[in-house]
Amino acid sequence: MLFNSFAFWLFFIVVAALYYRLRHRGQNVLLLLASYYFYGCWDWRFLSLIAVSTLIDYSVALGIASSRSSRRKRMLLTLSLCSNLGILAFFKYYGFFATELDTLLRTVGMPAFLPTLQIILPVGISFYTFQTMSYTIDVYRGACSATRSLLDFAVYVSFFPQLVAGPIERAAHFLPQVIQPRIWKPEYFREGLFLVVLGLFKKIVVADNMAVLVNTIFATPLHELTGPEVLVGVYAFAFQIYGDFSGYSSIARGVSKWLGFDLMVNFRMPYFAIDPSDFWRRWHISLSQWLRDYLYIPLGGNRQGNLLTYRNLMLTMLLGGLWHGANWTFIAWGAFHGVLLCGYRLWATRRSDAGSTEHHSLLRRLACMTLMFHLVCMSWLLFRAETISQACSLLWLIGTNFTWTPLTSMMLGMLVFCAGPLLLFEAWLEFRGDLESLLRIDWRWRSLAYGYALLMCLCFPPPVAGTFIYFQF
Repeated sequence: MLFNSFAFWLFFIVVAALYYRLRHRGQNVLLLLASYYFYGCWDWRFLSLIAVSTLIDYSVALGIASSRSSRRKRMLLTLSLCSNLGILAFFKYYGFFATELDTLLRTVGMPAFLPTLQIILPVGISFYTFQTMSYTIDVYRGACSATRSLLDFAVYVSFFPQLVAGPIERAAHFLPQVIQPRIWKPEYFREGLFLVVLGLFKKIVVADNMAVLVNTIFATPLHELTGPEVLVGVYAFAFQIYGDFSGYSSIARGVSKWLGFDLMVNFRMPYFAIDPSDFWRRWHISLSQWLRDYLYIPLGGNRQGNLLTYRNLMLTMLLGGLWHGANWTFIAWGAFHGVLLCGYRLWATRRSDAGSTEHHSLLRRLACMTLMFHLVCMSWLLFRAETISQACSLLWLIGTNFTWTPLTSMMLGMLVFCAGPLLLFEAWLEFRGDLESLLRIDWRWRSLAYGYALLMCLCFPPPVAGTFIYFQF
């Protein structure tokens, strides 16, 4: 669906055919129309939310930039934050908190009469809301200038390749690219092709095929499962969510490259992380940096002693979990990562106080990677489960039932066949320390790699194409 659909690529070819024939302002008008059409194909009614968010933050930023009163600047920033967070809270969290409050009040004998609403969650609302909020905050801090062109700002907010699932672009990085004229360069095609082919392989071959295994395991009654089946299912989900989300980000970067834009890298081989901090420097980088700069550091970061640092880490990760969805499993997922970060910081601090030095031998690094990968997989169990009770039951099965079945062998074989090549490729990138290493080798080897990836997409597609997981966030 979407990037692996014929309709999207036809849409993109039409846009691209017109794009470079236009002058700069015409390019931005075309991008805005294409972006609104793209989003409107899902549900045109929610275009009003993007338009409202755009107008509010455009006006607020101009007001902040023109004001000399600190009090007025704070009031305008508060207006922006309350408007954006209010819209996000209503569409994403009203039903969850209303249900939980109703349950709590009934438990203590106080029946509540809260209205229940069937609210549709707009696709990508968390992404573009955080993007527009970062703009007004940065203008308030003086980190970027307010643009006077509503057209340029509207393109920044609604740019269709990354509109519905990021990466979350900062205005200081992306808005100058919107404002400056863009001309075609030959390297755009070469770089974009690499990113698009890689993204299609991640999504179609890895993520969508792993989804078949994952959905089978999580839909099967617990009494019919064994520990190894669940464990392989969790491994499959680890590669499903990575292939799905990083695949989207890769294609978004590739399509943007063809249009003359350079989006930030959102993933950097996260399953080769050696500790919790390293993982969050590699996974969903745009969100982790957003949480660091606009939540963790304003809370005090690590400047107020160890106890408050641990508090700030936990609050940041809890809110990061809640950002992903209105479910206790996401909150538990955030809490789990918060505990990992706090635990690692405590361990690293004590080693430093004891005068210990890190020895990054290959064996030690592999051991750290293996441990970190399994800790992340435990968190993915929470992320994927429908309830915390289901997650606990599945974890209990992993630890108590060691029966190996033919289904386990089949699932493991499929996991290795689909995700193994990606893992080997990323191990090569990790070793070279260059995400674009493939672009720097002989064109014949590169053509062979592209041919393999595209043949796998054509010959081993999943039975049913899956939607992108992060559309729900």
